[in-house]
Amino acid sequence: MLFSRPMIPIDILVYGIGLAGVAAQAAAGVLEAGRKPFDLFGVVIVALAAALGGGSLRDLLLDRTVFWIADQSYLITALTAGLVTFALVRFVRLPGKLFLLPDAVGLALFTVSGTQAALALGAPWLVASLMGVVTGVFGGIVRDVLCNEVPLVFSGELYATASWAGALLLIAMKASGATPGTSALAAGVLVLVIRLGAMRFGWRLPVFSARL
Repeated sequence: MLFSRPMIPIDILVYGIGLAGVAAQAAAGVLEAGRKPFDLFGVVIVALAAALGGGSLRDLLLDRTVFWIADQSYLITALTAGLVTFALVRFVRLPGKLFLLPDAVGLALFTVSGTQAALALGAPWLVASLMGVVTGVFGGIVRDVLCNEVPLVFSGELYATASWAGALLLIAMKASGATPGTSALAAGVLVLVIRLGAMRFGWRLPVFSARL
C-alpha cells in the first residue's frame, strides 16, 4: 500500500524497550541515591541494581543467560545513564521525589519487555505476566533497600498492580491478534497512567491491619 509503513520486528522492538527501561531505572536509582550521603561508587551501584536487578531475576527464573551478560549494551546503557544523571544533578537542584517519574517510566517499559521476553520463550500467560511484574518491580526493591527505604512496592501507591495490569493487557491484546507495537504501546501507557494516577491521587490497595 502506498501509505503503509513497515512493521518493526518484535525482537528489535523488545530490544529498544529494554534499553530505554534500563536507562530510565538507572536515572531513577541515581536520583534516589542522591538523597543519601553516597559517593560516586555507591550511586553507581544503586543505579546498576535498579536498572539490571529485575531483568536478572527474570532471566534466572526462566533459566536463560542473564540479559546484560549476553549483551553488554544494557550494562553500558545503565552506566552511561547513571553517570550522566549524576553529573546533571550536581549542577541543578531537583525535587526530592523526582526519581518517581523515571521510575514510573521504567516500570512501564520493563513490564512490557519482561512480559514479551517470557512469551518469546513460550511461557504460559500467567507466568509471562508475573515475569513482567518481576522485571518491573524487583530492581526498584533492591534500589530502595540499598537506600535504606521501605520499598515502594510494599507501602506506596499502586505499583506492582499497575505492572500486572499492563502485562495482562499486553497478553490479551496479543492473543486477540493486535500487532506487537500496538500491544506494547497500550500496555506501557496503561502502566504509566495507573502509576502516575496513583502518585497524584493516592490510589492504593487496602493495608493489612490485624485486630490484636
